[in-house]
Amino acid sequence: MYKLLIKPIFFLFQPETIHHIVFRTLKIANQIPAISSIIKSIYTINDKRLERKLFGLTFPNPVGLAAGFDKDAKLYDELGYYGFGFIEIGTLTPKAQPGNEKPRMFRLPQDEAVINRMGFNNGGVDAAVARLKNRKSKIIIGGNIGKNKITPNEEAVSDYEKCFEALFDYVDYFVVNVSSPNTPNLRALQDKEPLTKLLIRVKELNSEKKNPKPILLKIAPDLSNEQLNDIIKIVAETKIDGVIATNTTISREGLTTSKEKIETIGAGGLSGKPLTKRAADVVKYLSQNSNNSFPIIGVGGIHTAEDAINMLNAGASLVQIYTGFIYEGPGIVKNICKRVLDDSRLKTDAKKNNYGSKI
Repeated sequence: MYKLLIKPIFFLFQPETIHHIVFRTLKIANQIPAISSIIKSIYTINDKRLERKLFGLTFPNPVGLAAGFDKDAKLYDELGYYGFGFIEIGTLTPKAQPGNEKPRMFRLPQDEAVINRMGFNNGGVDAAVARLKNRKSKIIIGGNIGKNKITPNEEAVSDYEKCFEALFDYVDYFVVNVSSPNTPNLRALQDKEPLTKLLIRVKELNSEKKNPKPILLKIAPDLSNEQLNDIIKIVAETKIDGVIATNTTISREGLTTSKEKIETIGAGGLSGKPLTKRAADVVKYLSQNSNNSFPIIGVGGIHTAEDAINMLNAGASLVQIYTGFIYEGPGIVKNICKRVLDDSRLKTDAKKNNYGSKI
């Protein structure tokens, strides 16, 4: 129904416009008695076999919503009704900022992709905290934090400190985002020295808390193997809890959309199907070359249950979706969970029958 009727209507609007319309609609709809229960009954699978225990948290299933969809923590409760095992809010910055000039989000339907140059547009961390204080559901929430555009890299640590302190009591885990291509010079913070300094400081703040929260690092898909080796060393040195791989890419390789259209759109991070292989390759590289020494959340180009299974088989412990949610609709979460259960049954049967083959 979504792909045949709803998506064609949504795609008549500018991406950012329809995003806000959908948010308002969902907010209003869920105020109607029984609507939330109906949505949950349609899209949610409750099964203990889907649970994943990581970072001291129990995720009801391995499928999360990536950061960027609910930047300002306005719809986390309502989005949880669509079967997600966890929701990541942000990226949040200390001060509110408008982001880059509009238009700044573009669909590439031929490639099932999106290019965005949002630029960490958000209402600031304090406004998000005010909404998180009214949290109704028990959905696991991650806080994705970054720096303001006007903050020079030399002072970036201070921005991450402010976001960490403000959000600490209201999120279940943290994500240090240094990998967006849409904030000038942000990706320079992925270099070994500044990144190590940043993560050590966040870990210090965390260690001062009575009940420390998991700290994860979100990285770009455009890192070389040498840079990925540095990431593995940094994780070991700073003892953070895991990695989210990957953010959007600045690459435009392999697109079927015309070169003229791509050039007209201009700069921005590319997400969606063109990222499927690269994101899984990064996850596999990190997993294998670290000897599975830290958990990885795999994100990038997951549009089908098969994509999710491939990402999990590459070494991810959990997966996240965003662009796949836009193109495939809310049923994607349930489809992935059903496939994970099917895969689980196949593996159990294989063990019982001593098949010995890896599924």
